[in-house]
Amino acid sequence: MAGIYEKIQMLGRQPRIGHRYEPIADREVREILYGHYRIPYLVMSDDDVEILGVFHSAMDIDRHLK
Repeated sequence: MAGIYEKIQMLGRQPRIGHRYEPIADREVREILYGHYRIPYLVMSDDDVEILGVFHSAMDIDRHLK
C-alpha cells in the first residue's frame, strides 16, 4: 500500500497528471492507475485534490462516483 500512497502524493505537485474521467463532465474528475487499482480524484485547485476512492480495476466504479 506504500506505492498507492506515493502515487497519491504526486497529485499535490501535479494534480492534472491523471486521465480525465469522462462520465462526469460537470467537475474535473481524473484518475490515476497503480497496478490493479484505479484512484479517481477531484481537482479542487492547482495544488489541492480530493481522493474519491481506491478501487480494484475489476470493480464498476461508475456506480460509486455518479
